[in-house]
Order: sequence, then C-alpha cells, then structure tokens
Amino acid sequence: MKVRIGLAVLAAIFALATVGRIAQYLVSHEYRPPVRVAAGAADATPREQGIADEQAADEKTAMAKPYTEPEYRAFPVVGSRVAVWVAAQLHLLFAAFVLAVPLFAFIIEAIGYKTGERRYDRLAYEFTKLLSVSFSLTATFGAGLTFLLIILYPKFTTYLMGVFSPTFLPYVGLFFFEAFFLYTYYYGWGKFHPLVHLGLGFMLNVVGTGIMMIANAWLTFMTSPAGISEKGAVLSIWDAVHNYTWMPINVHRFIANIAFGGSVAAAYAAFKFLQAESDEERAHYDWMGYIGNFVAICGFLPLPFAGYWLAKEIYGFSQTLGLTMMGGAFSWLFIIQAVLIGNLFLAVNYYLWLGMGRIEGTQSFQRFIKFLLIGIALCFMVWATPRSIIATVSEVRAMGGSAHPILGYLGVMSAKNTAVNILILTTFMSFLLYRRTGRIATVAWAKTGNAVQLAIFALAAITVITLGVYGYFVEARVRIGLSVPQVGSVLFAMVSITLIDVFLFRGAKTTGEVRWGKIPPISQYVLIFIAVTFTWLMGLMGYVRSGLRQHWHVYGVMRDRSPDAFTPTLGFATMVVSCTVIAFFLLIGFVFWLASLHDKKDWGADDSPATPHGGGTHGGGTHAGAAQATGQPVVTR
Repeated sequence: MKVRIGLAVLAAIFALATVGRIAQYLVSHEYRPPVRVAAGAADATPREQGIADEQAADEKTAMAKPYTEPEYRAFPVVGSRVAVWVAAQLHLLFAAFVLAVPLFAFIIEAIGYKTGERRYDRLAYEFTKLLSVSFSLTATFGAGLTFLLIILYPKFTTYLMGVFSPTFLPYVGLFFFEAFFLYTYYYGWGKFHPLVHLGLGFMLNVVGTGIMMIANAWLTFMTSPAGISEKGAVLSIWDAVHNYTWMPINVHRFIANIAFGGSVAAAYAAFKFLQAESDEERAHYDWMGYIGNFVAICGFLPLPFAGYWLAKEIYGFSQTLGLTMMGGAFSWLFIIQAVLIGNLFLAVNYYLWLGMGRIEGTQSFQRFIKFLLIGIALCFMVWATPRSIIATVSEVRAMGGSAHPILGYLGVMSAKNTAVNILILTTFMSFLLYRRTGRIATVAWAKTGNAVQLAIFALAAITVITLGVYGYFVEARVRIGLSVPQVGSVLFAMVSITLIDVFLFRGAKTTGEVRWGKIPPISQYVLIFIAVTFTWLMGLMGYVRSGLRQHWHVYGVMRDRSPDAFTPTLGFATMVVSCTVIAFFLLIGFVFWLASLHDKKDWGADDSPATPHGGGTHGGGTHAGAAQATGQPVVTR
C-alpha cells in the first residue's frame, strides 16, 4: 500500500513537472513585437524628417482652405442633365394631372348640383379619388427635383433663387392651402352643404392655378429673361415674372393640363371598364370614359392655337430662338410632333365613330365617316411632310436640292397651318355628328339652322385654305401673321355652330337611347392609346422648350459650362422621354390600383353588398344608392 502511494505521488510530481516544462517552452517561443526606440528617443533621418514636414504642411494648408461652392456636380451613371430631366418631367406630369382633375371634377359636381342628378356627383367623386396619392407623388418629385438642382447645379440654382426669392413665400403658402382645400374637398364629400363643398372645389382650382403661374415664371425666365441688367442683376421682379413667354405658357399649360388630365382620367375609366364584371359597371365606366375623353377633346382642339401664340412670342423675343425651333436643330422633332398629333386626331375621331354604335338610329350619319376619314388622312400626310428630306448625295442632285420639287411645298408652315386647322374642323364635325345621333330637331327653323351651320363651316374651311395658299406668295413676316385669321375663323366656326346647335336641338325628338356599356372593347384601348400618346407628346414638347436655350442656363445671361452643355441627339431625347413616360404610367397604374381598392370588400367580410367607404352624394346617399336610384347613366349630349 505504501509503495503504491509513493508511486502515485511520484507520478503526480512528474506530470506537474512535464506540464510546467511544456508551458515554459511555449512562453519562451511565442511571438513578440520587436522593441523600438521611442520617437523622441532617437534622431530622425533626413528622409523621415522631410516626410513629417510635408504632412504637417499639408495639414496646415487643408485647415486654412476657404469654402468654395462648386459650379457643378456629377450624378452617377446617367449624368446630371438626365437626372434633372427625368425628375422634372415626372413632377410636371403629375402636377398637370393634379391641376386638371379638380377643374373638371368641380364642373361635373356643379352640373350635378344644378340638375339634381346624383350620377354626376358620383362621377365627380370617382375622378377625385385619383387625386390623393397623385398629390403626394407630385410633392415627392417636386422635392426630389429641388434637391437635385441644389446638389448638381448649385451656382445656377443660387442665381435663380436670388432673382425669384420674393415669390417663394407666396408659393409655399399656396402649396399649403392647396393641400388644405384638396383633402378637405375629398374627405368632406357629402359632409358639407353642397354650396360649401363647391366653394372648396373652386378655391382648390384657384390656388392650384396660382401655383402653376408662379412656377411658370421661373422656367420662362430661363428662356426669355427680363427685368435684369446685362450682367444679370435684378432690376424689376415683376418684369422678371411677366416676361415674354410667361402668359403664353400659362394659357398653353392650362389648356394642355385639361386635355392631359381628361385623357388620363378616361384611361382610368377604360381600365375599370375592362375589369368590370357586370353590365351596370360597364355602363358607368363607359360613361366615365366618354366624359373624360370629351374633356380631353375640349382641351385638345384649342391647344394648337395656344401653341401658335407661344411660338409667336418666342419669335418676338428672339428670332434666333424661333429659327432654331422651327428651322434648325429641332425642325425634325416637329415632324415627330406632327405624327403624334395626327395619331391623336385619328384616335379621337375613331372613338367618336365607335361611340355612335351605342345609339340607335346611327345609319343616317355613318355614311359621312369615310369622307371625314379621307380628310383627316390627307391633312395628316400634309402635316407630316418634312421640308428637307434626308437623302443621299445622288438623290439631292436628282431633286436639285434638299427639298423635293413637288412635296417640298407641303413642308412649309403655310401648308402645315392649313392642315392642322382643317384637322380641327374635321374633328369638330365628327363630334357634331355624334351629338346629333339618335335625335331629330323639332324647331320650326331647323332647315334654316342646318343651312347656316353648313355655310359657316364651309366659309371657315375656304378661309383657312385661301390664306394658306396666299402664304406662298408673301414674305415670312406676313406669312406668320396669316395664322391669326386662320385660327380666328376656326374658333368662330366652332363657337357659332355650337351655339346654333344647342338651340337647334333643344327639345329634340329622340329616336334612340344611349346604351352605355354597349361599345366594342377596342374603344377602351383607344382611350389608353390617347392618354399614352398625349403624355409622350407633352414630354417631347417639354424637351423642345428647354432645349431651345442650348448652351445657356438663362438665355444670353448665364452660360452652361457643364459637361452636358450640348444639344442631345433626337434619338437620345426620345429614349429619355420614352423611359419617363413608361415610369409615369407605372406610377399612375399604381394610383389606379389604389383607387380601385376603395370599392373592394374588407378582408374577411361576407358576400353581402357592402357600403363603399368615403363620401357618397350631397343628398346623403352612398355611391351604390346613387347607382341604384339612377340605373344606367344616360348623358344629355
């Protein structure tokens, strides 16, 4: 036993000794950093001293460097210009929609209040549902545009803010009031007295128009600056606001916003029509699409006249800008514009012709459609004919110049002004035929009224064509002035014929009711096509208006010295505009989807009909009750 204990003790001692020896070995062989002499304990070599002195000098220079604002900054991948371009275009498209929809929603609501028909109230509310998210997106893109300008173009933005700083507080105040009136108008539907609610809608439109006019002053100043010295110092803020192109762009944008908003609202109705599962829904959204398209037509027909005025003022401010616009770098872009507008006229007329099928007794007017189509096609071809043709050297020699010896005469403004005015008259005639479908005038002077209308129409067409031909034999200054009587004769014809038609068909005999919803589905794709084409056209014309300045931020005052100070090719511009249009419709599709959730049942709700959330009618009923009370809508054409 004692021997075993002794052996165990010796084994334990041996084990401890072995562990201790291993630990000592490991510690003695571990890595240790080399021992260095402290920085102050040894003299630095000349090289080390030179490096230290250089670092100290660099630090001193950096600390003494003053702050200087860079003139430009670069945006990654796409570049600064494209980033600002896309943000500005998306902001303007949503702003146009937000400004236009309240206008015709207010008018439709007023008609409903005047006539007592709840279907108008329901329709106005349906349009207004699209505004809430659209307003938020407008503000978001506006803020993004502001930040991009401050970051990427700080010097130019500082100058523009210095010129227009007195307008900023009114702009912010109006923006606040627009939000107040918009959300009160929307969420207060059916909660206020009808006149109070109409007052909210009226103020919403007034405030929105004020915001547009202030913003237009900023952008038109860049093209036609006024109220400043030769060096750019501000002399008069009012002259800077009220520059050459300010009022024409106000009128042009106001009308264009109505046409654009109506076309997008009609596209929403087409989207809902194609999704509809019942005849009642199809009837309602067919009527809604018709109203939206009617609003778009009302804005589209006078729009070229506002464009003439804007072009005239651009020529008046600078003939160089005018020649660049119509005969220089942007001349071929106007050929694309002609193609787009020609397609719009074709689509609008096609929709009206398809709409005649809703009404019984259309056979008497359908025989005129082929003649209207021939007229539209001929005017379209004239308008889309370029003055100078892209040709090879041998082709130019064969023609005797860049212009075709025969077709070249159709490429000048005399022919194009004539063509577009005849297009407008033809489209107006299509609408007049649609309005008369299924109705017979019963007044005693019906034959005389029809004869007077036909005479006015023929006189306007003859006047337009005669002045167009006369324009070939006078100088350019006189030729440009001839567009005014051409426009005046067309406007006089449309207004006078419409007034006669209103009284002519007052109390008219109805031969067939309008069967809303009974229209080919292709008509709804036509409405979507009109909205897409109009949006594309707005983007393209926005590029023309901004691109006219070429290498100037503010024309003749502040030169653009950034890497993007050049006019992009037409192909590049159309690609940017196309991408922007696609982005807009993806976003507006999201808005449509959100608006469609309004009438869907709550999650987990039973299959019994549910009362839609939100306002209904001024009479206190719901939208469903209004539809049941009125049945399928029948519009007074």
